Amino acid sequence: MTSVPFESATSGVAPDAGLFLGAVFLMLGGLLTTAVQVALYDRLRRVDGPWALLALLFGIAGAIGAIMHAGYDLANAIHPPSPGPKNLAGFPSPVDPRGLLTFGIAGVSLAIVAWLMGRDPMFPRGLGTLGYVLAFLFVVRYLGRLIILSPAHPVLLVATLLSGFLIGPAWYGWLGIVLRSASPAR
Repeated sequence: MTSVPFESATSGVAPDAGLFLGAVFLMLGGLLTTAVQVALYDRLRRVDGPWALLALLFGIAGAIGAIMHAGYDLANAIHPPSPGPKNLAGFPSPVDPRGLLTFGIAGVSLAIVAWLMGRDPMFPRGLGTLGYVLAFLFVVRYLGRLIILSPAHPVLLVATLLSGFLIGPAWYGWLGIVLRSASPAR
């Protein structure tokens, strides 16, 4: 007799909530691991910089692998795709499930960058604020594709239009101007 992964003694399969929570906790673990890896690198680079960097790169790659694994499982737990060749488009991408890296992780990165900009007097306060807005819109796009699914939904449509055609270009353009004016003349 073959056993189904995550088999339950009573029903024979894992409850939907267990699949969902397992994916959420794996994703959170991967995200938190990235912070631990950076802290370890900061300490260990004094011992041997190249090896500490290699450990950081492998650690981050492993954490991203966990995040991607969990993102794929989470996308399937929230919206299980129907089997069959006609429904292949309904499956999330195993490489970037529902935009997890493209929008979710990129949004987290933008939020960190905006926070750091607020601590550096070189950057105008408004640029950091615009960065937070863009980060929020990116995370809304990821969560919208994960939960709502339809790109035509008004929430997703507004977030996409704002981040892709207004806030994003404005932030990157302003950032380019600030970085160019701060760089030494060549």
